[in-house]
Amino acid sequence: MSNKKKLILNTVFLFAVFGLTIYYIFHGQDLGKLAEYMKTADIRYWLVGVVLVVCFICSESVIIFYMMKSIKQNIQLTHCFLYSFVGFFFSCITPSATGGQPAQIYFMKRDKLPISISTLVLMIVTITYKLVLVVIGLAVVILRPESMMSYLEPVIGICYLGLALNVFCVTAMLVLVFHPTLATDLLLLLIRVLGKFGLVKRLEEKLHKVEKSMKKYQDVAVYFSTHKRVIVNVFLITFVQRVLLFFVTALVYFSFSLSGVGAIPITFLQGMISVSVDMLPLPGGMGISETLFNIIFTPIFGTLTLPGMIVSRGLSYYTQLIISAIMTVVAYFAI
Repeated sequence: MSNKKKLILNTVFLFAVFGLTIYYIFHGQDLGKLAEYMKTADIRYWLVGVVLVVCFICSESVIIFYMMKSIKQNIQLTHCFLYSFVGFFFSCITPSATGGQPAQIYFMKRDKLPISISTLVLMIVTITYKLVLVVIGLAVVILRPESMMSYLEPVIGICYLGLALNVFCVTAMLVLVFHPTLATDLLLLLIRVLGKFGLVKRLEEKLHKVEKSMKKYQDVAVYFSTHKRVIVNVFLITFVQRVLLFFVTALVYFSFSLSGVGAIPITFLQGMISVSVDMLPLPGGMGISETLFNIIFTPIFGTLTLPGMIVSRGLSYYTQLIISAIMTVVAYFAI
């Protein structure tokens, strides 16, 4: 399938999911009362939320710049900011955020950065990004804090599913990194089996491509073994990065002058929503994120659940999408 066809299909899918989500949110709602609720909020909290969203995006820029410098690459921090905006924009509009890294590699290539280096750095960013979700999810389901579990109980099944998918994804990536020979043999065996059933055309060409592409995982393994301190620092930065975005929901809670639940439980409840939806094939987790928010946060927000959800998602996803879209246009002209 050509890139143009993929773009068209992704765009149609995005708008279809967006339309269904909007219908789900506003169907049967009293929009006048909703507007009255919105007017009671202190928008200064929302402005802080916008700042946190920008910090969330730019945190990845710091990670890319830091890792590139650790392997002696000549790179501009300002361009790293643009890479991150591009990545988050395409991640927001493609199922399971699959479009972000290819777009980033494209712009890095325009900056004369070697594709092998860009792929290595972005792969480590992906591993640590998902590893943070795994750590948060495991901490919650193992420790089972009382301040959170009663709210998660109605959706605990999908939380377990999301956590399992993230654990599988991170484990698979780490196997590819630390056991590239085993991973290569398994992939080649799978392709040969599919070839025997006629499901893979140009078998030898495909086998050659797999063997060639697996070298990048070996490069990542070497980086892990020779830059342990860098990896630890990247994980810590990524943890802070993700918490910044989750904290936006707590700011929304306080903006409506609500009290009774602390910022930490709200932040990590929002984190569990991300754990649940991160691996699902929906752009930005649209639809399912709103559903989980309604179920989890209704006992916390009460009658303000709908306006709280609109503002929280508006800041954490749609504001992120709009800002990233604008900066992606800037990147086309600047790089």
